Amino acid sequence: MNDQPIDKSRSCCGSSDKLDGEKLDSDNWQRRYVAGETGWDRGEPSPALLHWLENEELQPCRILVPGCGRGHEVVELASRDFEVTAIDFAEAPVQELARSLAENNLVAAVLQENILNFASSETFDAVYEQTCLCAIDPGHRTAYEERLANHVKVGGKLFALFMQSGKEKAGPPFPCYIDEMKSLFNESRWLWPENQPEKQFAVDHPAGLQEIAVVLQRLLSDGEGTAKNF
Repeated sequence: MNDQPIDKSRSCCGSSDKLDGEKLDSDNWQRRYVAGETGWDRGEPSPALLHWLENEELQPCRILVPGCGRGHEVVELASRDFEVTAIDFAEAPVQELARSLAENNLVAAVLQENILNFASSETFDAVYEQTCLCAIDPGHRTAYEERLANHVKVGGKLFALFMQSGKEKAGPPFPCYIDEMKSLFNESRWLWPENQPEKQFAVDHPAGLQEIAVVLQRLLSDGEGTAKNF
């Protein structure tokens, strides 16, 4: 099978802003990958994703994976017949993912660009958000949420892992505390699960951190359109 095509028409997650003297742009993330400074990379699909797949909470659909990195989850989803669009800011992980897909005779759309600039003519059934939100300048979080809301169809789902890094200023990763996430992904557009542990649970990260896995559902802007079986 031929190598996966990589769209580089627009220069995933990150910004050109400087935080604590570090510039969060594609060159910075490229340097980290080349230097092997990728402590966020498990080397395999997240146990949260596997849990959702095995429990059929997440079933084959059209899904967006922003900040995909080397794309272990993308390969897993593609192997299960998902129609995947994967995006990352840096060239190295995008190329590695394209090779992994080709080696496994799998297909996915792999794009190298800034998720805040990404546009699609069609909405997605789901988004898998793992390490993108915690990697961008917190000042861009509102814009990021707006992008996701635009990309997910009403009734679609956001499968999110919110990083609990404990780092207040020295990110990335920047902490994504649940109270802040409920304000960001608020009830005007998102439905949060209540008393459903399969939709909200803690996941240990090999870097010694913890993520909170949550499944949110996209609502109409006026709060209507809730799925009865959520």
